[in-house]
Amino acid sequence: MSNWIIRRAFIEDAEELAICIDAAYSIYQDRITDLPAVSESVADDIRNKLVWVAVVGGKTVGGLILAHDNDGLVLENVAMKPDATGMGIGRALIELAENEAGRLGLHEMRLNTHIKMSENISLYKHFGWREVGRSGNKVKMQKSL
Repeated sequence: MSNWIIRRAFIEDAEELAICIDAAYSIYQDRITDLPAVSESVADDIRNKLVWVAVVGGKTVGGLILAHDNDGLVLENVAMKPDATGMGIGRALIELAENEAGRLGLHEMRLNTHIKMSENISLYKHFGWREVGRSGNKVKMQKSL
């Protein structure tokens, strides 16, 4: 039995989710100088997109942000606090995203990641995603469901 839960995010989760996202991306700050401020719009994301949080002991340790568009479901962000990795939460968040796409009747998911996030690219490939292009510092990936 796991000691964590995943639930839909509420606006009250915005601050903790932003802290979580910042912590997740902090491991890249020395390697990647052109990362956008990915946590700035968390409150708007919660209001306008599909957002979940992973919670351990009442604290947010991970999050998932999905956007639905005409072409499918976009995995905009999946982030884990570094000290919460290895618990299976990241995998569960990605599986939740894929299940959500299926629930919506969609057959494809897309994401962009940074070219210097090689660990993430490998992880997504391990989960069945494939690289479909590169543009500047972005690696475009997709998964057919």
